[in-house]
Amino acid sequence: MNNDQIVSIVDDDEAVRLATSSLVRSLGWQARTFASAEEFLQSGCAGKTSCLISDIMMQGMSGIDLHDRLLELGSAPPTIFMTAYSTSALRATIEAKEVLAFLDKPIDATVVASCLKQLLGQP
Repeated sequence: MNNDQIVSIVDDDEAVRLATSSLVRSLGWQARTFASAEEFLQSGCAGKTSCLISDIMMQGMSGIDLHDRLLELGSAPPTIFMTAYSTSALRATIEAKEVLAFLDKPIDATVVASCLKQLLGQP
């Protein structure tokens, strides 16, 4: 694996986007940030994304809707969902989607690093 791999981060909270992208870059991967699911879909980055880290609850399209849309388009990268509003029903919905991970905010940097290294190898 190499550091050409792109981790796309979709979150409507700018502080979370910046912190998560800083973490991803510090681990040696490229990070691209998007303020909304719609912005990510319009960017053309879906096909170039090695891993998607997305908030679930956002203005407009949710992270779950984004994932479903990417599946429809045939370009859904391995996905890590994060939320500050975890419920057992939401967890069940996410687990049914077979995503890489479902993390509570604030996210644990060591867990994110572990997920990315498991998926992408060493940068």
